[in-house]
Amino acid sequence: MKITWLGHSGFRIQTAGQVLLIDPWLSGNPMLPEDQHEAAVQGATHILLTHAHFDHVADVLPLAKRLNIPVVGQYDVMAHWAEAEGIETIGFNKGGRVDLNGVKVDMVPASHSSTFATPDGPRAGGSEVGFILSADGHTVYVSGDTTIMADMEWIGDYYKPDIGILSAGGYFTMDMKAAAYAARRYFDFKTVIPCHYRTFPILEQSAKDLADGLPGVSVIEPEVLQEIGL
Repeated sequence: MKITWLGHSGFRIQTAGQVLLIDPWLSGNPMLPEDQHEAAVQGATHILLTHAHFDHVADVLPLAKRLNIPVVGQYDVMAHWAEAEGIETIGFNKGGRVDLNGVKVDMVPASHSSTFATPDGPRAGGSEVGFILSADGHTVYVSGDTTIMADMEWIGDYYKPDIGILSAGGYFTMDMKAAAYAARRYFDFKTVIPCHYRTFPILEQSAKDLADGLPGVSVIEPEVLQEIGL
């Protein structure tokens, strides 16, 4: 399994012969230079979307159309896009599982919000979710944008993920100390990768508090487009 950070909450995960783009925000992402956009999406087979905020969804439709690959996410948004945009989608819901050619993807709750910007103001866009990815002998918990929540107890106990990709920038999501608390209390991760940080001054700029709060866990501060082999 190879995990590559695309800046903010975007990831490229290569596993079981598939290349999954998770919340790939390219246009306007200050962490990802424009001349690296093609490298970020090369060979992609699927796009996974956790929720509808602009910093997760802005490039999803253009990429789906240009690369001719399916978008995987919460049923309400996927059903709408399949009809209105004519793209291939795989829509399911919390508690469900889909198999993406050998990568099992379970949808789990998150606690945040999910809206699209419209000329008439924000409109609800399905609901916010996280994912459990299982392939190549690893189970990855992608938290999506979330705070600490009681659901993490059963997610950790039921799926037993060994890798956590956790939103941890604060202000809009958990901060580093909160993410460390959640990981310590609810999970038994071997590896934790923070995200949704460093993008803007309002967000946390370092994962030191996360690493300090998780002794014995490999906390990897990712660098954009630097592959992490696991």
